[in-house]
Amino acid sequence: MDDIEDEEDRLISQGGAGIPIGPDGVPRPLLPPIAPQHVGRKCLVLDLDETLVHSSFKSIPQADYVVPVEIEYTWHNVYVIKRPGVDNFLKQMGELYEIVVFTASLSKYADPVLDRLDVGQTITHRLFRESCYNHKGNYVKDLSQLGRPIADTIILDNSPASYIFHPNNAVPVSSWFNDPHDTELTDLVPFLGDLGEVDDVRGVLDGAR
Repeated sequence: MDDIEDEEDRLISQGGAGIPIGPDGVPRPLLPPIAPQHVGRKCLVLDLDETLVHSSFKSIPQADYVVPVEIEYTWHNVYVIKRPGVDNFLKQMGELYEIVVFTASLSKYADPVLDRLDVGQTITHRLFRESCYNHKGNYVKDLSQLGRPIADTIILDNSPASYIFHPNNAVPVSSWFNDPHDTELTDLVPFLGDLGEVDDVRGVLDGAR
């Protein structure tokens, strides 16, 4: 047990596990090489559930869309509502950043939700539960495995457990369920616009929690 805890403390102190190495000895980062149109941009990692949208298996009368998802050979309707301001937020961030959605959800749920959400195709990459690092039962999004400079990587997430390895890269957001008057994404646009210009995001986000 002590060995496990020592390993976890080491991962937290060193900022993640680093880029995975394949069986052939070749590094296998979670993301492909950066596309030419994104060279020089920072990487903005966005959570999905309770950050950009809220989903429920229970019927939501005002749902923005309904996505059928197959779970254990049975189809279920997932009702999705969009956080206020999310469309404009994605559009504006897509002009400034390389956008990655990194969710602890399964792809068979998250992919169709993102297909409906990302009509402007501003999200460059999608990462799902299998790309998370299991840490004490939490799905940690280990930014050191992405293959992007950590000084240029920002994570926006409502769950502090998601970014436990990289607290100084995080922009915390409150969990959103259905408040129609929420303005958090809209309020973050100017801050994230400025953050895209700094040399090392960790110097700005240190202690932002």
